[in-house]
Amino acid sequence: MGKNKRPQRIGILTAGGDCPGINAAIRGVGKTAIVKYGMEVIGICDGFIGMINKEYITLTEGSLSGILTLGGTILGTSREKPFKSSNKNKKEISKPVLIREHYEQMGLDCLVCIGGNGTIKTAYLLAQEGLNIVGIPKTIDNDVWGTDVTFGFDSAVNIATEAIDRLHSTANSHKRIMVIEIMGHNAGWLALYSGIAGGGDVILIPEIPYDEKVIKEYLLKRSRENKPYSIVVVAEGIKIPPKEKSAGDFIARRINELTGLETRVTVLGYIQRGGTPSPMDRILASKFGATAANMIADRDFGKMVSQRNGEIASVPLSEVAGKTRLVERNNTLLIRAKEMGTCFGN
Repeated sequence: MGKNKRPQRIGILTAGGDCPGINAAIRGVGKTAIVKYGMEVIGICDGFIGMINKEYITLTEGSLSGILTLGGTILGTSREKPFKSSNKNKKEISKPVLIREHYEQMGLDCLVCIGGNGTIKTAYLLAQEGLNIVGIPKTIDNDVWGTDVTFGFDSAVNIATEAIDRLHSTANSHKRIMVIEIMGHNAGWLALYSGIAGGGDVILIPEIPYDEKVIKEYLLKRSRENKPYSIVVVAEGIKIPPKEKSAGDFIARRINELTGLETRVTVLGYIQRGGTPSPMDRILASKFGATAANMIADRDFGKMVSQRNGEIASVPLSEVAGKTRLVERNNTLLIRAKEMGTCFGN
């Protein structure tokens, strides 16, 4: 580095829903940037709101210590989507313009955006505005295009599987059908993995349209075969009538109406998103973060860190933005589960 050349200055923000592993990713970016490259690192507060309001903190090696195992995000988050909200007062500066101005005023050489589909799309749009951007995918939904896995997913699978495990004892004790609703937005990854890991008898995911008659006959057959209880795993994003609020409640009611068998429902909810990240998520988030810092040093901007076929790679934001990774019908896990007798409602 020349005498007059200042170190690179990077910003990190976390946006969208929280999930386990975000702090590990922040640490991965920050420590690699500081220790390996001597970069200056600042943390943007509360997602894109922090860029709009120019709210940030300085991140040092010391401030990044001890956060690897913490859930949530030390920077805060929000669901602010600067390109969606239009300014009612035309005299006001638009949010994307404000972000660009503050990016320049903060002297940033790159902005690292850690988030799910919405965040990655915003990151791509900011890259189109001329900002140097590197994206890092995180979500318990595992539905970001361009990567085989996102951090947060493994932790959520562990939490959901443990909940299903616990429901087995209650279902068996009372000879009931237990329905558990799992998060995942419009993708079935979390319900599929936790459902299979937890020994779900019926697994309903958005990618496979279900037939109530198929579910009814399957559960009645189990009852006739003296199998005292059944576990039904329902992804929150399955298709239900418009007036219904909860996929789990709807399916539980319909099963009770169609079979006459005693049915109860558990909506797992935000428990799936909180708490300490699993060891695998800590490792993946750390690898993603460190790779992002290396990409910045190489001035390899406009891309998202990803994992493909077990290897850490990167993919252009232009290929990722606006797409959702869903469970395909030829998914090996799906096929093997069907072969073992799991019902997917079709």
